[in-house]
Amino acid sequence: MSTTVETGPPIEGGAPKQAPRERRPMPGWLRGALWAVAAIAVLSTTSYLTGIDTLTSSNTSQTALRLALPILFAALGGLWAERSGVINIGLEGMMILGTWGAAWGAYYGGVWAGLLAAIVFGALGGLLHAVATVTFGVNHIVSGVAINLLGLGVAKYLADLVFEPLSGNPRQSPPVPKFDTYSATFLSEWLADLEAAQRVGVSDAAGLLRGLVTHVSPLAMLGLLLVPISYFVLWRTRFGLRLRSCGENPVAAESLGVNVYGHKYAALLVSGGLAGMGGASLVLLSGGADYLENQTNGRGYIGLAAMIFGNWRPGGLLGGAALFGYSDGLQLSAGGEAVLALCYGAVLLLVVLTVVQIVRRRWFAAGLSALGAAALYYVYWANDELPRELIPYTPHFVTIIVLAVAAQKLRPPKAIGKRYRRGEDD
Repeated sequence: MSTTVETGPPIEGGAPKQAPRERRPMPGWLRGALWAVAAIAVLSTTSYLTGIDTLTSSNTSQTALRLALPILFAALGGLWAERSGVINIGLEGMMILGTWGAAWGAYYGGVWAGLLAAIVFGALGGLLHAVATVTFGVNHIVSGVAINLLGLGVAKYLADLVFEPLSGNPRQSPPVPKFDTYSATFLSEWLADLEAAQRVGVSDAAGLLRGLVTHVSPLAMLGLLLVPISYFVLWRTRFGLRLRSCGENPVAAESLGVNVYGHKYAALLVSGGLAGMGGASLVLLSGGADYLENQTNGRGYIGLAAMIFGNWRPGGLLGGAALFGYSDGLQLSAGGEAVLALCYGAVLLLVVLTVVQIVRRRWFAAGLSALGAAALYYVYWANDELPRELIPYTPHFVTIIVLAVAAQKLRPPKAIGKRYRRGEDD
């Protein structure tokens, strides 16, 4: 007969050895703040070394906010849809419907009526996507592409019908009212003094911040406010938990009494409404154009890329929208010379990344980072400025590069894009 003796934890110096404490994850808001500080530091250093002040000017920051807004709305729309398990490639078409609705509503009823009309038209596109994918089980990509084509055709038809008699141009609306803008006067003046002082780091941060508090529209405030609202609803409410469970495991959600169809429909209505708001921001913001045919110019796809870059999280997609909006604003404000200087900033960032990977002994990743830094530095060294033909596509190039880098750490919802039928097993 044998006896099993249980031994306790190893003893050193007469005291039991304690298990190592697990590291608590860094809060998301703190991680975002650190990334913002790092971005300002890189831009400040680049501006100092290259002598391109427009990298951190308030004008560039203000333009970037206006251009980031439609991307932010589209990214939020993609977040709501894909957290429910539905891929929404149709964001571009819903934005196009929103641009027409915004111009039509604003012309007859003012800016707030235009915003409401844009939400309704975008939501109708989301409803159509829900009927196709949720009710009839159509492939999500096929349905999204169809909505993009349908949105373009419907907007063109309605513009011919309504705007051509008013403006004489079937591709353009008559002038429509725009949102007023507001400034934090005291703060803006104080930041303007700091920006003019030309202090390394301080003036750069002041310039970037001043652009965010000067001539800001209510639509921009609403867009930024919708980021924490989306987080709260999706992650801190019962409705949001059920909606996200539909994107992770709809069969298990159904077994717990969740109305999967209802939550998917609700998510796509919100998604389409947000995409419509993105279209409205192209028409109703001060400094923007009136309705023009196909004026979204692929921003729905870029919004989808910003959402993927943000790993299907509200804070992450805000950073992605800011990145793409900044690159677009920079090429509009300062041209090819400033965009080329941004390549130098990317070199600095890749050098830091290479050092970090070497410290972690990730030799392959360090080699790739060093190779990318060398290639970008050659582009910067060999050119005085980028060709004019390439400059308008700066945000598209940034989209490709960022997605290639971020693709290694993505965690999409598990049931995204999968066909679901009530009562079926996995």
